[in-house]
Amino acid sequence: MPLYEHVFLARADLSAQQAEQLAETYKALVTENGGTVGKSEYWGLRPLTYRMKKSRKAHFTLMNIDAPHAAVAEMERQMSLNEDVMRFLTLRVEAHEEGPSAMMRRDSRDDRRGPRRDGDRDRGDRGDRGGDRGGDRGGDRDRRPPRSGERPGRDFSRQEG
Repeated sequence: MPLYEHVFLARADLSAQQAEQLAETYKALVTENGGTVGKSEYWGLRPLTYRMKKSRKAHFTLMNIDAPHAAVAEMERQMSLNEDVMRFLTLRVEAHEEGPSAMMRRDSRDDRRGPRRDGDRDRGDRGDRGGDRGGDRGGDRDRRPPRSGERPGRDFSRQEG
């Protein structure tokens, strides 16, 4: 039988238990139609890249399926009818990945990398940048010499009203 990786997104207003129960429903559907679900991973409530059906988040679930095409087609048909399923994607693969998927490994990779070079982005005092940008910024330049035709000693930065 062909192998498939199937990911679906459930609405964000469902609870995590409801999203996992939805996955169990589709596992049972695949099993009834002569297939098996090898691995099922709940990736959690994650932010979407763009708004989808007025929602900014969704519950993500991955299933590794070993089933005939008819079983997968029926599962996709049922998902398209279910209002709780926002999107789904099924890919045919040569072999299933062993161990946790890339989404589940990502958290452990971030822990191994250690702290970022710039830490928590607090760069501390930047004394060479002129402080709070208020008033006289100081600087290392002297006042400029007067231009030709300009009266010396006149301050043009303040206007008299």
